[in-house]
Amino acid sequence: MDILDRAQKELKRIVAERGLDLAERIAIRSLTPDEAIGTADETFVIKKGKERVIEARFRDSAGQAFTDAPGNWEGTLGELLELDLTENGWRAVFTAGLNAVTSHLGLASGVIHCRDDEPTKCGAEMPELLRQRFKVRRYGMIGLQPAILKEMVDAYGTSGMRIMDLNPDNIGEKREDLIVMDGERDLSKLVEWCQVGLVTGSSVVNGTINEILEQFQAAEKPVIFFGNTISGVAALLGLERICPYGH
Repeated sequence: MDILDRAQKELKRIVAERGLDLAERIAIRSLTPDEAIGTADETFVIKKGKERVIEARFRDSAGQAFTDAPGNWEGTLGELLELDLTENGWRAVFTAGLNAVTSHLGLASGVIHCRDDEPTKCGAEMPELLRQRFKVRRYGMIGLQPAILKEMVDAYGTSGMRIMDLNPDNIGEKREDLIVMDGERDLSKLVEWCQVGLVTGSSVVNGTINEILEQFQAAEKPVIFFGNTISGVAALLGLERICPYGH
């Protein structure tokens, strides 16, 4: 079963167990780059305006998701639990709503994107956090996050990093002296080469997470997700995540 479908099924179970009112409202809106990430470096994709953060509000809690199909939505908790998750836009709506609800229930943390100088701080801390966790030297990064990539290359060298992305503006280009691999065509090559997959949490929204997990599991190699988007899904399904400055 699709990862997000599994998360939706699990959220239904929890909502019923906790006795939440299915008629309660959830409101979602698309944030401007400055609202989402503040004064962070202009190299971040959010700042370039091609992809956005959407934010859901449920009771006194918020949750966000990163998406290339941003939009506003308002509905009930019950409607959120029945959304069709076959398209990016609806997957983003559900994921943001899931993050807000699981945050409210105390099940997930770090559901809001870091801001201002925090993305840069995150990048600076990532190599040591990963070294402590995995004790290995070859990482395959799926989803370009400039601050993390820079610090990982500084720490492990170009011999210890590979990067792939779905954005055609990045594929084939050099980033930190690495050629960006094609996120649709080169996954098997990346999995074969690396020891650990470092994967953007937005893969749960763009629909690539299932194949990523399948290939890493088949190769018996670990995956760790980064970012706030996957916070609720990771909490419900036991996926490993790293996000030191999520709110």
